[in-house]
Amino acid sequence: MEDLLLKLRGIVVEVNEVFEKVKKLFVDELGIEEDKVTMEAKLEEDLDIDSLGIVEVVMAFEDEFEIEIDDEELTDVGTVGQAVNLLHSKL
Repeated sequence: MEDLLLKLRGIVVEVNEVFEKVKKLFVDELGIEEDKVTMEAKLEEDLDIDSLGIVEVVMAFEDEFEIEIDDEELTDVGTVGQAVNLLHSKL
């Protein structure tokens, strides 16, 4: 049981680390105010990210995390939290 708790804590820490990197990318790449970037924030509605902004952020994600993201994977990503979970699953 203790091992499971340690693993779960590790996953939470990793997700938080991914979120912090994602937040920094949104702020640095798109000039979004830091306090607007939350796990629940909707990319288009809350953060005003258009399709070009999404492309810029995806390229930044791929560079930062050294991964590739397929277009199909992005179809279900509408919030910062969904983006964080997608990135976390690829690490």
